[in-house]
Amino acid sequence: MRGDEKRETREAFDDLVNMTPSALGDWLDTGASRDAGQRGDSGESTGHASGRRILDILRSKKKDLSDEDYQHMRKVVGYIRRHLAQRPSGDVRDSRWRHSLMNWGHDPLG
Repeated sequence: MRGDEKRETREAFDDLVNMTPSALGDWLDTGASRDAGQRGDSGESTGHASGRRILDILRSKKKDLSDEDYQHMRKVVGYIRRHLAQRPSGDVRDSRWRHSLMNWGHDPLG
């Protein structure tokens, strides 16, 4: 990935991932977090596993991020953008839609 692609990816990631590492870590420890999303072969949801990876990225220095980290950041940006466009009507505070987004580091009410 070229330098300008990394910069654009990082900017979009920083714009969309609006949960602090502390808030995301606390959220990932909840039952609601573990219950949200589709389960993989390991039994863990894709979003929950992504949230753990996002935590690692947020806690890393930019210079230490790998190309694989940037690829995951692009995946996170795409996921958040797609799901924000599918916002359900009504109160979303305790919705699976919000919980799924929070697993990916974005609290739509934040």
